[in-house]
Amino acid sequence: MTTIGMETQVTAPPRRRLLQLDAPAIMVLPGLVFMVVAFAIPVLILVADSFRDASGLSLAGYRKVLGDPYYIGIIWNSLQLGLITTIGSLLIGYPAAFALSRAPARLQVLLFALIFLPLTVSIIVKTFGLAIMMRRDGILNWLLLNLGFIERPMRLVFTEFALYFGMINVFLPLMILPIYSVMRQLDPRLTDAAASLGAGPVTTFLRVTLPLTMPGVVAGISLVFSISVAAYVTPGLLIGDRFMTMSQVMAKAYLNIRDFNLGASMAVVMLVVAVTIVFTSTYFAEPASRRGRKG
Repeated sequence: MTTIGMETQVTAPPRRRLLQLDAPAIMVLPGLVFMVVAFAIPVLILVADSFRDASGLSLAGYRKVLGDPYYIGIIWNSLQLGLITTIGSLLIGYPAAFALSRAPARLQVLLFALIFLPLTVSIIVKTFGLAIMMRRDGILNWLLLNLGFIERPMRLVFTEFALYFGMINVFLPLMILPIYSVMRQLDPRLTDAAASLGAGPVTTFLRVTLPLTMPGVVAGISLVFSISVAAYVTPGLLIGDRFMTMSQVMAKAYLNIRDFNLGASMAVVMLVVAVTIVFTSTYFAEPASRRGRKG
């Protein structure tokens, strides 16, 4: 209310908008809608299918998946595949990411391109290339023969060695890139400061470098495990039905025997396993990251 001479003018309070959306909210809205339509709704339908069959509500799929030794063995195969692939990728990828982050600028660009380039190639093409390389007349057997390690060509394709070798080869960039993105932000003077305080290389790595890079490690583990435990193309081409996985059971259930209840139940189990690993690794990594920042 304002007073001008003898007149009194009442100003109305500004109207409040019922829905206030700022620019970031508007920008994220299309992606959110897409994720709901393309991911959340299909997952909810999948979960619903796992609790019903032709006769109505049923837990027959879960009883089969979690009660039959055959399907329990398949779940273990998938967990074993994801675990070995993740450990192998971490053991190879962490030193590679460290070397990449410490390389000179020009060499770093070249190495980064070599690591990123495999991600632009179809996984089918890469897997077929590995299968050709590991044939009896392939380059791997030729190399082993000429180096004198073997006397006759070995059967490498359709073995567990081919499976794990191929899986690590395919998913290694997904481990290197998250770790590298964190390592390149670390101040190199931190390791020099630890050395000046009397810490050796091992102590410096365990007390400084590893805790500070744990977010990248967790991201790499989450990516590699969640994708490798659900891998379908690479196991199918490199080992076939000799090593059944959860994704292969799902494909056969939906495409061959038309048992949607079984396929959905196995899919829900696989989803639970992947989500559990992601949250567990994040939970245990956070204290280590805090310790690194405090140290």
